[in-house]
Amino acid sequence: MTQFLIYLLTAAYVATIAGIILVIVAGNRNPLKTIPWVILLIFAPVVGLILYIFFGQDLRRRRFISRRTYKRIMFYSLPPHVRRGEHPVPAPYRPLATLLAETAHAVPFYGSRLTHYGDGASMMEALIGEIDQARHHIHILYYIFADDATGERLQQALIRKARAGVEVRVLYDDVGCNGVKSRFFEQMREAGAEVRAFLEVKFSMLTDKVNYRNHRKIVVIDGRTGFFGGMNIADRYVSGPGWGVWRDCFFKVEGKGVYGLQSAFLVDWSTVSGRPADASRFFPEAEDHTSSLVQFATGGPFGQWRSLLLATTAAIAGARRSIRIQTPYFLPTDGLNSALQTAALSGVEVHLMLPERSDSRLIDRAVHSFIDDMVRSGVQVSFYTAGFLHAKMLLIDDELTVVGSANMDFRSFEHNFEINAFVYDTEFNARMQEVFAEDLRSCRTVVPSVWLRRPRLQRLGESVMRLFSPLL
Repeated sequence: MTQFLIYLLTAAYVATIAGIILVIVAGNRNPLKTIPWVILLIFAPVVGLILYIFFGQDLRRRRFISRRTYKRIMFYSLPPHVRRGEHPVPAPYRPLATLLAETAHAVPFYGSRLTHYGDGASMMEALIGEIDQARHHIHILYYIFADDATGERLQQALIRKARAGVEVRVLYDDVGCNGVKSRFFEQMREAGAEVRAFLEVKFSMLTDKVNYRNHRKIVVIDGRTGFFGGMNIADRYVSGPGWGVWRDCFFKVEGKGVYGLQSAFLVDWSTVSGRPADASRFFPEAEDHTSSLVQFATGGPFGQWRSLLLATTAAIAGARRSIRIQTPYFLPTDGLNSALQTAALSGVEVHLMLPERSDSRLIDRAVHSFIDDMVRSGVQVSFYTAGFLHAKMLLIDDELTVVGSANMDFRSFEHNFEINAFVYDTEFNARMQEVFAEDLRSCRTVVPSVWLRRPRLQRLGESVMRLFSPLL
């Protein structure tokens, strides 16, 4: 009887693994994502099954928020003259702008002023200064909101404003803030702020929500000033990772572009609160500061289209002279990989800047395997050596700039809730080109002949990690 039960349980387990493999294959996913899961389930079935339950399921069909609510907030809550788009996007980028409008309901906003902050200290000074001036409301969303000195400084600023009668709404990612004491957020609630966790994970070992996180960083103050970019709220974003500076990109927005940040926040807030926000009172009249156009596009594991991946690939494919990229993690999809190689082989100057060392050695190994493809096709690759380059920036020719929270990897494009700004403006592009050039002073540039002669054992290890890049 004991032997029979062992056979029965073994057969049931094998059937379960085989069934999951069939589900993965039948889902018509990208083969680059399917193959690692199949390999893991075959050669390490116990570990593979556990990891698949938490990280492998495709939840894009689950409606985190209804399409009707999403479109109502992202589009119909905007002032009518803004929805009409009275200022056309430059002709070369109209197909890209249309793509963003169709896949993400992204509206081009005219006249915004963007101020760049490349380090955490200057960003925090500007952020706290604007919060201290708030009169009506403060909306804030972060992936990481630590309860260290930097986090407590922002927390106390929010508490002061909440006690003064300003509406304060705080949204934080539950996994990103794992380890933060509940008292940290409770103190803000006691002061009158509304504080909620995004996709709360009460039992992290029993839920598939762990894999779908809100990686956006958004602050909106009185509907007139906004902040967005790649920096979270923690000491390391100010003082560095421990082996150099923390180099990042964060931006203050003034003008109608704040509407895009406001819409994105209200969509996420409606998702976790379960009730649609009264959006109309959060979009005051805004003045024009420049002649630029900016589209704020959101991406995430919802809807039919991977809007940020499609738009990034389209922007690269449309480049005519130059492409410059900064990203902390470079694990591109097959289409994005091909688009960059095609551009370089077509004579477009392509320059990729990565950190010499990131916060994950395993990811670094996978990233290095993709660099072989780049240098063989003529892409110039440089490693930032002064610390951790955490900036996310794409510069196309001399007019289009893409900045925001999304890394150039599978996780940002497939799983995370992200937000990027597509800025159509030569002046802003020129300023960011200067930032890129300044960072290049702290880089070492890869020599293709030397890079491609790395030890075989090292290259083999990198190739193995590349197999699992869609899961990292």
